[in-house]
Amino acid sequence: MARAFAADDGTEPVERRLLAELYNCDGFLPEFSLVAEDHGTVVGHVISTRGWIDGAPALGLGPIAVEPDRQRSGIGAALLAETRQRAESAGESVILLLGSTDYYPRFGYRPASESGIKAPDPAWGAHFMALPLNELPPTGTFTYAGPFGRL
Repeated sequence: MARAFAADDGTEPVERRLLAELYNCDGFLPEFSLVAEDHGTVVGHVISTRGWIDGAPALGLGPIAVEPDRQRSGIGAALLAETRQRAESAGESVILLLGSTDYYPRFGYRPASESGIKAPDPAWGAHFMALPLNELPPTGTFTYAGPFGRL
């Protein structure tokens, strides 16, 4: 899946190391971390980890990846929809992510600041997005699982 994040200069994507650390951290949530397969071949995945908004639990989504030759085929949308369904069923209050303002709003994600949630880095601006799963998600500053702090 590293091809989904590959840089033109051939350097190893930071997401590859980050994923390895996330799968081994205390915040890893296997029930919200999904793999999409096509005839036994992995074509996409998403990982979710426990984050915190001023002490209240929240779900941090990402990285999410789809094989480059399978992008724009609905795999990413299906991973996001299944994550949302599982999070709602589990009583999670909000899903947060850092991503494209052109892509994620079509799935209901809005700038987190609109919900009173501050990014760990204010420079992220509108790219730090939230999907509230109930009417009153917690407010305050979001903290990702430990490995994100080492980026």
